Amino acid sequence: MKTMKYLSLRIIAVLVIAIGFALPSKAQTLGNYYANIDWQFNFPLGNDFVKKGSGWGMNFEGGYYVTDNISVGAFLTYHSNHKYIPRQTLNLSGTESLNTDQQHTLFQMPLGISGRYTFNREGMLQPYFSLKLGPQYGRLKTDFNAYQNTDDTWGFYVSPEIGMNIFPWVYQPGIHVAAYYSYATNKGSIMTYDVDGMSNFGLRLGIAF
Repeated sequence: MKTMKYLSLRIIAVLVIAIGFALPSKAQTLGNYYANIDWQFNFPLGNDFVKKGSGWGMNFEGGYYVTDNISVGAFLTYHSNHKYIPRQTLNLSGTESLNTDQQHTLFQMPLGISGRYTFNREGMLQPYFSLKLGPQYGRLKTDFNAYQNTDDTWGFYVSPEIGMNIFPWVYQPGIHVAAYYSYATNKGSIMTYDVDGMSNFGLRLGIAF
């Protein structure tokens, strides 16, 4: 079921991108509005619960230019990172222990507002930098044997980002590329693992409107 869920999300993403590139509209038909739909690759930093990067995530954002270069908008991002832990003995308390392997999952879903400064808005290459702020929902999960243990948590999220919208074709949407760092104040505890803050570095690739 999990494999089918992730496969379905990827199929939807591919369809969205394919439809976007097929639309017969100019890059600037949105006027003072903009939108990005991205696939992303995310690397967790600074925690032992999950360390491995993954491509199980997407980013959705849009906004309005209040001046020629400055825009305000909203965003929603989600991502899952995973880590397999080989069989080991865990000391749960002074009198309890558990011998098992584990599959860790760290799910993060920030949403909120963003501010963006874009250079060369009328050109083919439009570099920018932005800052995103808002709440983040996080879930720590471990699967072991036939059991599952989870911890849901909320925190405050902040993420600086640098990127570029590229419009190489006159009559089609463009390409969006970006790199970001994020930090959220989420705290969680599961089994013998404690997480105090969630930091990430990531890359995005998608379509620009």
